[in-house]
Amino acid sequence: MFHPRRTIRVLLLPLAAGLALTALPAQTAEAASTLTNGGFESDGTGTATPAGWSEYGDNGASYTESGGHGGSYRLSHYASSAYKVETYQYLSGLANGAYVLSAWVRSSGGQKAAYIAVKNCGSTEQRTDLPVSSSGWIRIVTPVKVTDNQCTVSINSDANAGNWINVDDLTFTSGTSGTSIHGADISSLAKSEAKGGVYRTSSGTTGDAVTLLRDAGMNYARLKVWVNPADGFNDKAHVLATARRIKAAGMKLLVDFHYSDTWADPGKQTKPAAWAGYSYSQLKTDVYTHTYDVLGALKAQGTTADMVQVGNEINGGMLWSEGSTDNWTQLAGLLNSGYDAVKAVNPSTVVALHLAKGGDKAGTEWWFDKAVANGVRFDAIGLSYYGYWHGPLSDFQTTLDDAAARYGKPVFVAETAYPFRLDSDDSLTNQIDTTGELVAGYPATVAGQTRWMNDVASIVEAVPDHRGLGVFYWEATWTAVTGNGWDPADASSGNGWENQALFGYDDRALSSMSWFGHR
Repeated sequence: MFHPRRTIRVLLLPLAAGLALTALPAQTAEAASTLTNGGFESDGTGTATPAGWSEYGDNGASYTESGGHGGSYRLSHYASSAYKVETYQYLSGLANGAYVLSAWVRSSGGQKAAYIAVKNCGSTEQRTDLPVSSSGWIRIVTPVKVTDNQCTVSINSDANAGNWINVDDLTFTSGTSGTSIHGADISSLAKSEAKGGVYRTSSGTTGDAVTLLRDAGMNYARLKVWVNPADGFNDKAHVLATARRIKAAGMKLLVDFHYSDTWADPGKQTKPAAWAGYSYSQLKTDVYTHTYDVLGALKAQGTTADMVQVGNEINGGMLWSEGSTDNWTQLAGLLNSGYDAVKAVNPSTVVALHLAKGGDKAGTEWWFDKAVANGVRFDAIGLSYYGYWHGPLSDFQTTLDDAAARYGKPVFVAETAYPFRLDSDDSLTNQIDTTGELVAGYPATVAGQTRWMNDVASIVEAVPDHRGLGVFYWEATWTAVTGNGWDPADASSGNGWENQALFGYDDRALSSMSWFGHR
């Protein structure tokens, strides 16, 4: 059990109804230019007001107890009835400049609000919500600009009965944080529009999906490319056309090569029909030629790719069986052939390798250790991370941090998503359609979808040494449109993903697009 276990104290200083916990706290005797007792090790168990800290609100709901992240103790917020409490520390004598507050946290979820903030610094208050994690610790960061030589570090809970948080090992140091990729895969868009798909503003006005996403804060679009798909979409011509719209909107472009005529993923990496029966040597040539052809055409029309994935979710390799992970020498040759083609078109284009192992540290290490040992060249690591399939957020952070440090490469989330409802908008059952499939603490609502994306983005932002690039949402524009289903060879196939798009069943932009504005 990771929620606090203690004798419930009488809650003191009940707040007046509606009183926020963001009022300027009194300057205390503990004010200092560095954070005091950030590990809560000074007091032992049961201290209501930790040394160096002050409290506001229901003081009895804030206390120290054993079971810290890095030491013996931690701060906890908990009560058996609803409560509001702020544990804060005022810092003075700070040199003006950029700072980052880092903390290790856990949370039961369910609160009206649970966050860490830095405020009264002379600039806009900055907050980071605590991700829902009832077991593993998660590191979060909150950047702020100090312009008035002072700042307040604030830990806040506005909670229902039985909700809890744990916080430990806080630091407040000079530096910056943030991510550069706030993206989404919009590969479905061209076919959706061709089949009558419509996209609207939140108020109902018909608009251009690319523009709507850009205006919400999206700055990077991902497009998959198939070799010769049965429906004629997601091919070179359609990638070129959509790329023009993406670049015209001021966004960057990631091109995701599947090296197949249809979906390539951990369960299937089927060679294009035109390449069937080819030798390994010929496949290497095909990978180079196809990659160079698509990227060269993009460059020629003024829409050079900023990033390229050589393969999609290649856990087991690609172009089976020649490029299977059962034969790393050949897989390495195919991957390097793609890498060479990318760099031949534009040396500054980032080449990423993409696995669907977002919560699997051991599996990710095994794969990339093999890649490095076999001389595979790459610039960045992309991971798919779907919380309902790939394990808890704490495992995701461990995997991401390890990959960045172990290989010295930037990392990003190539795919993640979350449902805003469970029922279907067409006849096909959705991929996620029951409450039992959801991640605990994240309901299938627009608010739950928003929270999921912000929390995933927070974990990427916290990757050490600024190696967390950002996140791509999958698949923002794939609404339920007749003819735009899963199977490119079957016009009657449905969409099992429309409840995870960023447009609702009324085609209106969802407020969950606000996650694009994450730092």
